[in-house]
Amino acid sequence: MGWYPEILNGSVRRVVATAQNGLEVMRLGGLETEAQPSEFRVVEREPMYRLRRYFADEAADVARPPIVLVPPMMMSADVYDVTQDQGAVGILHGMGLDPWVVDFGSPATEDGGWDRTLTDHVVAISDIIDRVHKHTGRDVHLSGYSQGGMFCYQAAAYRRCKNIASLVTFGAPVDTLAALPLGIPAGLATRAADFLADHVFTRLSIAGWMARTGFQLLDPVKTAKSRLDFLRQLHDREALLPREQQRRFLSTEGWVAWSGPAVAELLQQFIVHNRMMSGGFVIGDRPVSLAELTCPILAFVGEVDDIGQPVAVRGIRKAAPKAKVFESTLRAGHFGLVVGSLAAAQTWPTTGEWVRWQDGSGPRPEAVEVMTRVEQPADETGVSVSDRILHTGASIAEVGVGITRGVVDVTSQAVRGTRELSVEAARALPRLVRLGQIQTHTTISLGRLLEEAGAKSPQGECFLFDDRAYTNESVNTRIDNVVRGLILCGVRPAARIGVLMETRPSALTAIAALSRIGAVAVLLPPTADLVAAAELSGVGVVVCDPDNLAAAESLGARVLVLGGGESRLLDTEPDSGTVDLEQIDPDEVDLPAWYQPNPGRANELAFVLFGRSGGRLEAKRVTNYRWALSAFGTATAANLGRGDTVYSIAPLYHSSVLLATLGGAIAGGARIALSRGLDPERFEAEVHRYGVTVVAYTWTMMRELVDNPAFGLAGNHSIRLFVGSGMPRGLWLRTMKRFAPAQVLEFYASTEGAVVLANVSGAKPGSKGRRLPGSTPVRIAAYDPIAGTYLEDERGLVRECAPGEVGLLLGQATASETLDGAQRGVFAAGDAWVPTEHLFRQDADGDFWLMDDRSTVVRARRGPVFNQPIVDALGALGQVDVSLAYGIPLGEEELSAVAVRLLPDASLTAVDLTDAFAHLAPRQRPDLVHVLPEIPISNSYRLRRTEIRATGLPNPGVRSWFYDSEQDKYRRLTRAVVTKLRERGSAALTG
Repeated sequence: MGWYPEILNGSVRRVVATAQNGLEVMRLGGLETEAQPSEFRVVEREPMYRLRRYFADEAADVARPPIVLVPPMMMSADVYDVTQDQGAVGILHGMGLDPWVVDFGSPATEDGGWDRTLTDHVVAISDIIDRVHKHTGRDVHLSGYSQGGMFCYQAAAYRRCKNIASLVTFGAPVDTLAALPLGIPAGLATRAADFLADHVFTRLSIAGWMARTGFQLLDPVKTAKSRLDFLRQLHDREALLPREQQRRFLSTEGWVAWSGPAVAELLQQFIVHNRMMSGGFVIGDRPVSLAELTCPILAFVGEVDDIGQPVAVRGIRKAAPKAKVFESTLRAGHFGLVVGSLAAAQTWPTTGEWVRWQDGSGPRPEAVEVMTRVEQPADETGVSVSDRILHTGASIAEVGVGITRGVVDVTSQAVRGTRELSVEAARALPRLVRLGQIQTHTTISLGRLLEEAGAKSPQGECFLFDDRAYTNESVNTRIDNVVRGLILCGVRPAARIGVLMETRPSALTAIAALSRIGAVAVLLPPTADLVAAAELSGVGVVVCDPDNLAAAESLGARVLVLGGGESRLLDTEPDSGTVDLEQIDPDEVDLPAWYQPNPGRANELAFVLFGRSGGRLEAKRVTNYRWALSAFGTATAANLGRGDTVYSIAPLYHSSVLLATLGGAIAGGARIALSRGLDPERFEAEVHRYGVTVVAYTWTMMRELVDNPAFGLAGNHSIRLFVGSGMPRGLWLRTMKRFAPAQVLEFYASTEGAVVLANVSGAKPGSKGRRLPGSTPVRIAAYDPIAGTYLEDERGLVRECAPGEVGLLLGQATASETLDGAQRGVFAAGDAWVPTEHLFRQDADGDFWLMDDRSTVVRARRGPVFNQPIVDALGALGQVDVSLAYGIPLGEEELSAVAVRLLPDASLTAVDLTDAFAHLAPRQRPDLVHVLPEIPISNSYRLRRTEIRATGLPNPGVRSWFYDSEQDKYRRLTRAVVTKLRERGSAALTG
């Protein structure tokens, strides 16, 4: 029994030691370790940061490669120096590096700290790079942990890697929506983040204890285990001391507050819109993309990291296609990547070896390998099931706590399955309801929608241009200022004012300001049609930019000049009466009593556009209702939202830009990105920099990109949709192949009526789809295109076409439109329908197919020949670039001809043509086919028929063919055949 006292004494000592150590923890917050922090000097001090240089005296004596370490926004800078022997700065210094650490301090103790934004942090890091480079004379290795790593990516892209030798990140997520902590569904996360950013963090910040608690809750099992381990060993001071600094840092000392604006900006840009991946995040007023990163990158990946999950971290490989990206994988969780024994043994030595390799003073580290791009399934995070089970299960076994995270994963998959439909319905329903509520006297206009956007989200981005972002607030302020200048110059509601401007912010401002006054914007094309358009519209006042000043003054109208920069000289004619709107002080203008912002009603004229039909210039009148129909219709069909950036290449005076591109973006709350024109290099740079998700096109525009072998955007872009009208079927197929998985949304819209068709599914390339919900009902009337008359039934009413039959498309007249041009008593007594200019057929599924413009139908001897099916048939041939079908006058009849442009190094044979047209009825096949080196294209990228038609019969040769109806095949066009055709035409004229 002599061992009882021994046991008793041991138990007593354990209890006493536990009590002593516990009292020390309660009194001091932890155990005294006598550990000393590494020596550092604060070499730069700014309101946003203090810049520490560790071991500064030694660094000054020896040329060491500088490495800047950036902490997350919610964590103390001491994360890199928890203990000198195991901390980052001590290990990196020992390997011959010059470590610098950014200390943002705590918003709670810094002047203006609670007002800090994410932009403030990124710009501060950029400034720090300049300062370290100045101190050392060397390029900087920039590194960051978690959100600090995100800052590093953003700052490097912001300065386009200037003076940056390499980037090193630790558990820094890039594709944030690919894998969220705890398997939270992306749809749920984005909606929650959107709400928090808009309504919570604009008023509330996150205290340090909140940040600590939140991150501990992300891994509650590990948190509980570490606390229980500490309690179990509280009697054994020697066992606790080696990890005490780390425990105190993660439990209490290491956490600092987050400012509300910074959190809101983080949530909006990188959770809601995931713009680390797509590009287009805004720093200050500059759009930025990680695609601009060109320096080498090393990303540390934690195999069991549930915060910076592997698939999210590896998103940098896709987001930065121009950079050489490497990775180093550790079997560690989020905190274990930078703090603790594993970090001391692997992370920091590997980092030091990486820096030496990049500086040319050492070999490539064994633990570093090229990051390969592996497409993960939608339900994979990169943390394998086995790794998660082993990592979490071991903790659960030790602590005795069960957390069925798998239940969350299973539930999240079910939520993901319904997310897309619910989001689309949530976006579409309010738009369709509002569209249905528009009546004749409803106030609706471009100016009103912009004002509503500004009231809803003042700091939201409205549009991007020339690498600058403009907020809703700044855009509306600029519009209101221009309104005052226009009113001072005598502009009143309903006045028709010409707008002659290139694509630039001031052009959009001018159009919106006229809308806000209630005036009519007449969009004059700065082309050969300018004089004719001005005469046709009869405008007496023209708003122009400096580039078009001379052309505007030549029209004989009063000229108002807007935009062009702050320091520009206007070369005006003497005594011309030209007014520089930029010289008017808006604060000095008293608004008249009649001014009411955005008075435009649905049935009132909003815009006048110009287009050619049958070779004639025509003015197209667009009411506010017609504009709103296209705007809400495009936003609905394209499912546009705040995460979208709609990119417009075509000029503003083009109808599809004003109606669909600008209108759809504004109605959908998306950003508008304006470009100075179509250029492959500019397109690639702006798509990345602006984070473009939707590209607006017109006619054959996309061939400049799709068929350019030097164009390299394919596979590395955020584009999900191409939206526009008039794309040929062959180009449509090539576009989807080149930009996969992006789709094409083809519209048909009558400019003056309310007819809108859309091929939303994209399942039938070439089809115009079906009537867009909210637009006017449509019907196809039986029609004789030769006589230009309707075909009636036995009751004297117009007969509706059967499926497959070609007729004239009509839209039902609406109460919100004026009935100018409407025809009554068409299908029933008293009804009213507005005819379009186009012939259609409807297939058995209900989809509409454009057949021709009624003014261009070929009036052949055998009957009408429709041009569009011929073009669609050739579009199926892989060697055809574009084609244009038209009629060649031959006496009193026309021959059906088609001009073809081939892709480079492609050839065309008679057999190809015979096969391509085999599905067309013989009466609908073209008489003549010929290959041309070029086909004329207009400024709006539409193929021009007039010039080719004027050349007459094609020349005989190996690149021309005719249809031999007797043999039912195409044959080479010979001189004898051409002579015979000419004789037939002459005989018809003289007979």
